[in-house]
Amino acid sequence: MARLTHVDPRGDAHLVDVGDKPLARREAVAEGFVTLGAEALAAVVERRARKGDVLATAQLAGIQAAKRTSEIVPLCHPIPLDAIDVTLAIDEGSGRIRCEARVRTTWRTGVEMEALTAVMGALLTVYDMLKAVDRGIEIGPVRLLAKSGGRTGTWTRSL
Repeated sequence: MARLTHVDPRGDAHLVDVGDKPLARREAVAEGFVTLGAEALAAVVERRARKGDVLATAQLAGIQAAKRTSEIVPLCHPIPLDAIDVTLAIDEGSGRIRCEARVRTTWRTGVEMEALTAVMGALLTVYDMLKAVDRGIEIGPVRLLAKSGGRTGTWTRSL
């Protein structure tokens, strides 16, 4: 069993010292879904949500969320990000919007949390922009799809 890296021998939380780790190219991809009722979905598809363009606003929110991850998640390092790609796609048949975030850096620690935070920021923005139309919007699942780089190498979710 792998040991927990964010706790000291007494079990107290601490920020991991990454100062001696080498720089490495790292990437993480995460996805998440939001399920909407018919009226909320139509507002997105027809671009008539009262608060504006839902997908464009959610995309920007996801990018901003990735950049602010260390301010939201206490034990995350602030990381210089090379790229953040957030895409949202409507699946009218299922009534869902899928968000994917791909985050890249050349740094001493990975960007899994940044990718996951980007997805959550985008999906929460969809909820916020449509909650007046549909309070029953559901968010989830949100999950890491892949990560690469660093000591642990590449990992890809089996779908």
